Amino acid sequence: MDETRARSDAILVGARTVRRDNPRLIVHSPERQDRRAASGLTPSPWKVTVTATGDLDPQAAFFTEGDTTKLVYCPRSEAPRIRGRLGGAATVVALGDVVTMADLLCDLADRGVRRLMVEGGGTLLTQFLAADLVDELDLAVAPFFVGDRRAPRFVADAVFPWTSDRRATLAEVRSIGDVVLMRYALSDRFAAEPDGPPVDDAQRAGGVDRS
Repeated sequence: MDETRARSDAILVGARTVRRDNPRLIVHSPERQDRRAASGLTPSPWKVTVTATGDLDPQAAFFTEGDTTKLVYCPRSEAPRIRGRLGGAATVVALGDVVTMADLLCDLADRGVRRLMVEGGGTLLTQFLAADLVDELDLAVAPFFVGDRRAPRFVADAVFPWTSDRRATLAEVRSIGDVVLMRYALSDRFAAEPDGPPVDDAQRAGGVDRS
């Protein structure tokens, strides 16, 4: 997870994840931070979230941890109120009457973001996947069970582009300790080598680490 973050230009999580998990979304490894700095980048990628209501605490770790750009996308009508609430904690970006993931990606691309990591939660992952905006999907299977039907699902109800007639391509299976990582190629922009350079216009989705 830390390596994936280090190779990304920005990390996106939903506002509910910011409220519920209070993630820092930083690169932890000093070596990876140094590698980014040597390339002229901030120690950790930009942090991005999207909100319809602006119910965000400016003291959350999303805003206070890490010396990097923080962006909050919201509907145009809510932008003045959210700017007042967050002050200088982040740059608030208004995107139309309703924020769509396609518009969000276009704005990030205009700002120079070429590799976006979408960490979740389920609502954001569903929107990206259902809109066919994902180049790579990383799934980790852990060796335990969550016996609670109220536990969050990976995605919500939606019509997804990948079906029995259009199957995702399994690009890699790797064991990491007692966890299995599966990488799926979802578009022809998929970067086959995980340690290779970023691919223009590539977006990534997946991940469960909220630290």
